[in-house]
Amino acid sequence: MAECQAQNKAKLISETRRRFEVEYLTDKPDKYDPRDVERLQQDDNWVESYLFWRHDVVDDTLKMIDESFQWRKEMCVHDLTESSIPRWLLEIGGIYLHGYDKEGNKLLWIRVKYHIKDHKTILDKKKLIAFWLERYAKRESGKPITVMFDLSETGINSIDMDFVRFIINCFKVYYPKYLSKIVIFDMPWIMNAAFKIVKSWLGPEAVSLLKFTSKNEVQDYVSVEYLPPHMGGTDPFKYSYPPLVDDDFQTPLCENGPIASEDEASSKEDIESDGKETLETASNEEQTALLKKVNLTEPSSKGEENEKVDSKMKGFKKPLSVFKGPLLHISPAEELYFGSTESGEKKALIVLTNVTKNIVAFKVRTTAPEKYRVKPSNSSCDPGASVDIVVSPHGGLTVSAQDRFLIMAAEMEQSSGTGPAELSQFWKEVLRNKVMEHRLRCHIVESSKPTTLTLKDGAFNMSDKTSEDMCLQFATSRRESDGSPP
Repeated sequence: MAECQAQNKAKLISETRRRFEVEYLTDKPDKYDPRDVERLQQDDNWVESYLFWRHDVVDDTLKMIDESFQWRKEMCVHDLTESSIPRWLLEIGGIYLHGYDKEGNKLLWIRVKYHIKDHKTILDKKKLIAFWLERYAKRESGKPITVMFDLSETGINSIDMDFVRFIINCFKVYYPKYLSKIVIFDMPWIMNAAFKIVKSWLGPEAVSLLKFTSKNEVQDYVSVEYLPPHMGGTDPFKYSYPPLVDDDFQTPLCENGPIASEDEASSKEDIESDGKETLETASNEEQTALLKKVNLTEPSSKGEENEKVDSKMKGFKKPLSVFKGPLLHISPAEELYFGSTESGEKKALIVLTNVTKNIVAFKVRTTAPEKYRVKPSNSSCDPGASVDIVVSPHGGLTVSAQDRFLIMAAEMEQSSGTGPAELSQFWKEVLRNKVMEHRLRCHIVESSKPTTLTLKDGAFNMSDKTSEDMCLQFATSRRESDGSPP
């Protein structure tokens, strides 16, 4: 049965492509962006998404593709960048991607109170919607999105039915199969008549995707961790620009596998300049005792005490704080420490420890993919084992406190392979609610206050320091920076 359905779907996709070329491309080849035409011929999933939305009726599907492709060329969606959008529109925080609903779908927030009906700015606002949707579609091809219409504190001046209709059309025509649902929060009674019109635009089949909610009902769709306080949530997220919102993570410059020759050489330099008595050369028991002595962290767990140190990483100072997640313990817990500009940007270390009985796949993303090399960025960790990840600035670019890193992890079946092909397929199929996520900020350590979390080349000579001295110096540095009493 399944094989028969697959064959029928393949025939529909083939027919759609053939007829589109004959009936729509022959006379007006310049009508569409050639990049869209090429993708239509190569991407089965894209063709299938149009067929799905038109119930596998090829005639209707072709009309939809024609309308969608014309719009895509008109809006220049392939070439939309941050610079295409007026800065003030990005700064106001009226439209952005952040968080997930309970089904693991990305949230597109539309804060209606920031929208004032104005024909002079409507095109730019439409471009901003297209910018976010196209950006998301390229990163998360085929994964649905949930639209959060936040109508709290909204007045009559914010009602713009032309803009609402554009958003509806984005999901009905331009981005088929991407809409999970539209959650409408705290709608004023004055808008009841307006949203009856919206229902007619959606059509009878899509009306069920509208979810009208108040503070009590909205948590049926989105958990409190991704809801702002005015919706009864606990999400501390505050929109700001620049940069784009923190969870806009992308794949960094990376090379999977063990540390390559370039890093081996720099590691040797670290060892020579730092001397033999680094924190890593102390035994696990000595580290645990020292940490307890200065009260820097809670007592280490058995997994942390048994953490193994790769011989190639001896030049790095191990982070002292630990985030204890359900799949991985991640160190450092909150911030990656880099040297100051005066001392030169150096590498930082992330240590992952698998606390499960299964293999855990992980990958690392960043908000500044052009700045960093991450090794490894997409790999796996055996049960009870640890993996060292090296993060290094690339091409002389400056580390910023606004940069963020995202670590994603999920358990794999015992029978699963862990090669590049198997990992790629695994991340395509894994359910969103099975993925653990943890975010790290970047912190630039001033050269006058070096800590054990800073990775330097000779700027901090530790050859005459013991491990205890280093820990005590770290504690003193933290008190100075926090302003706390000794």
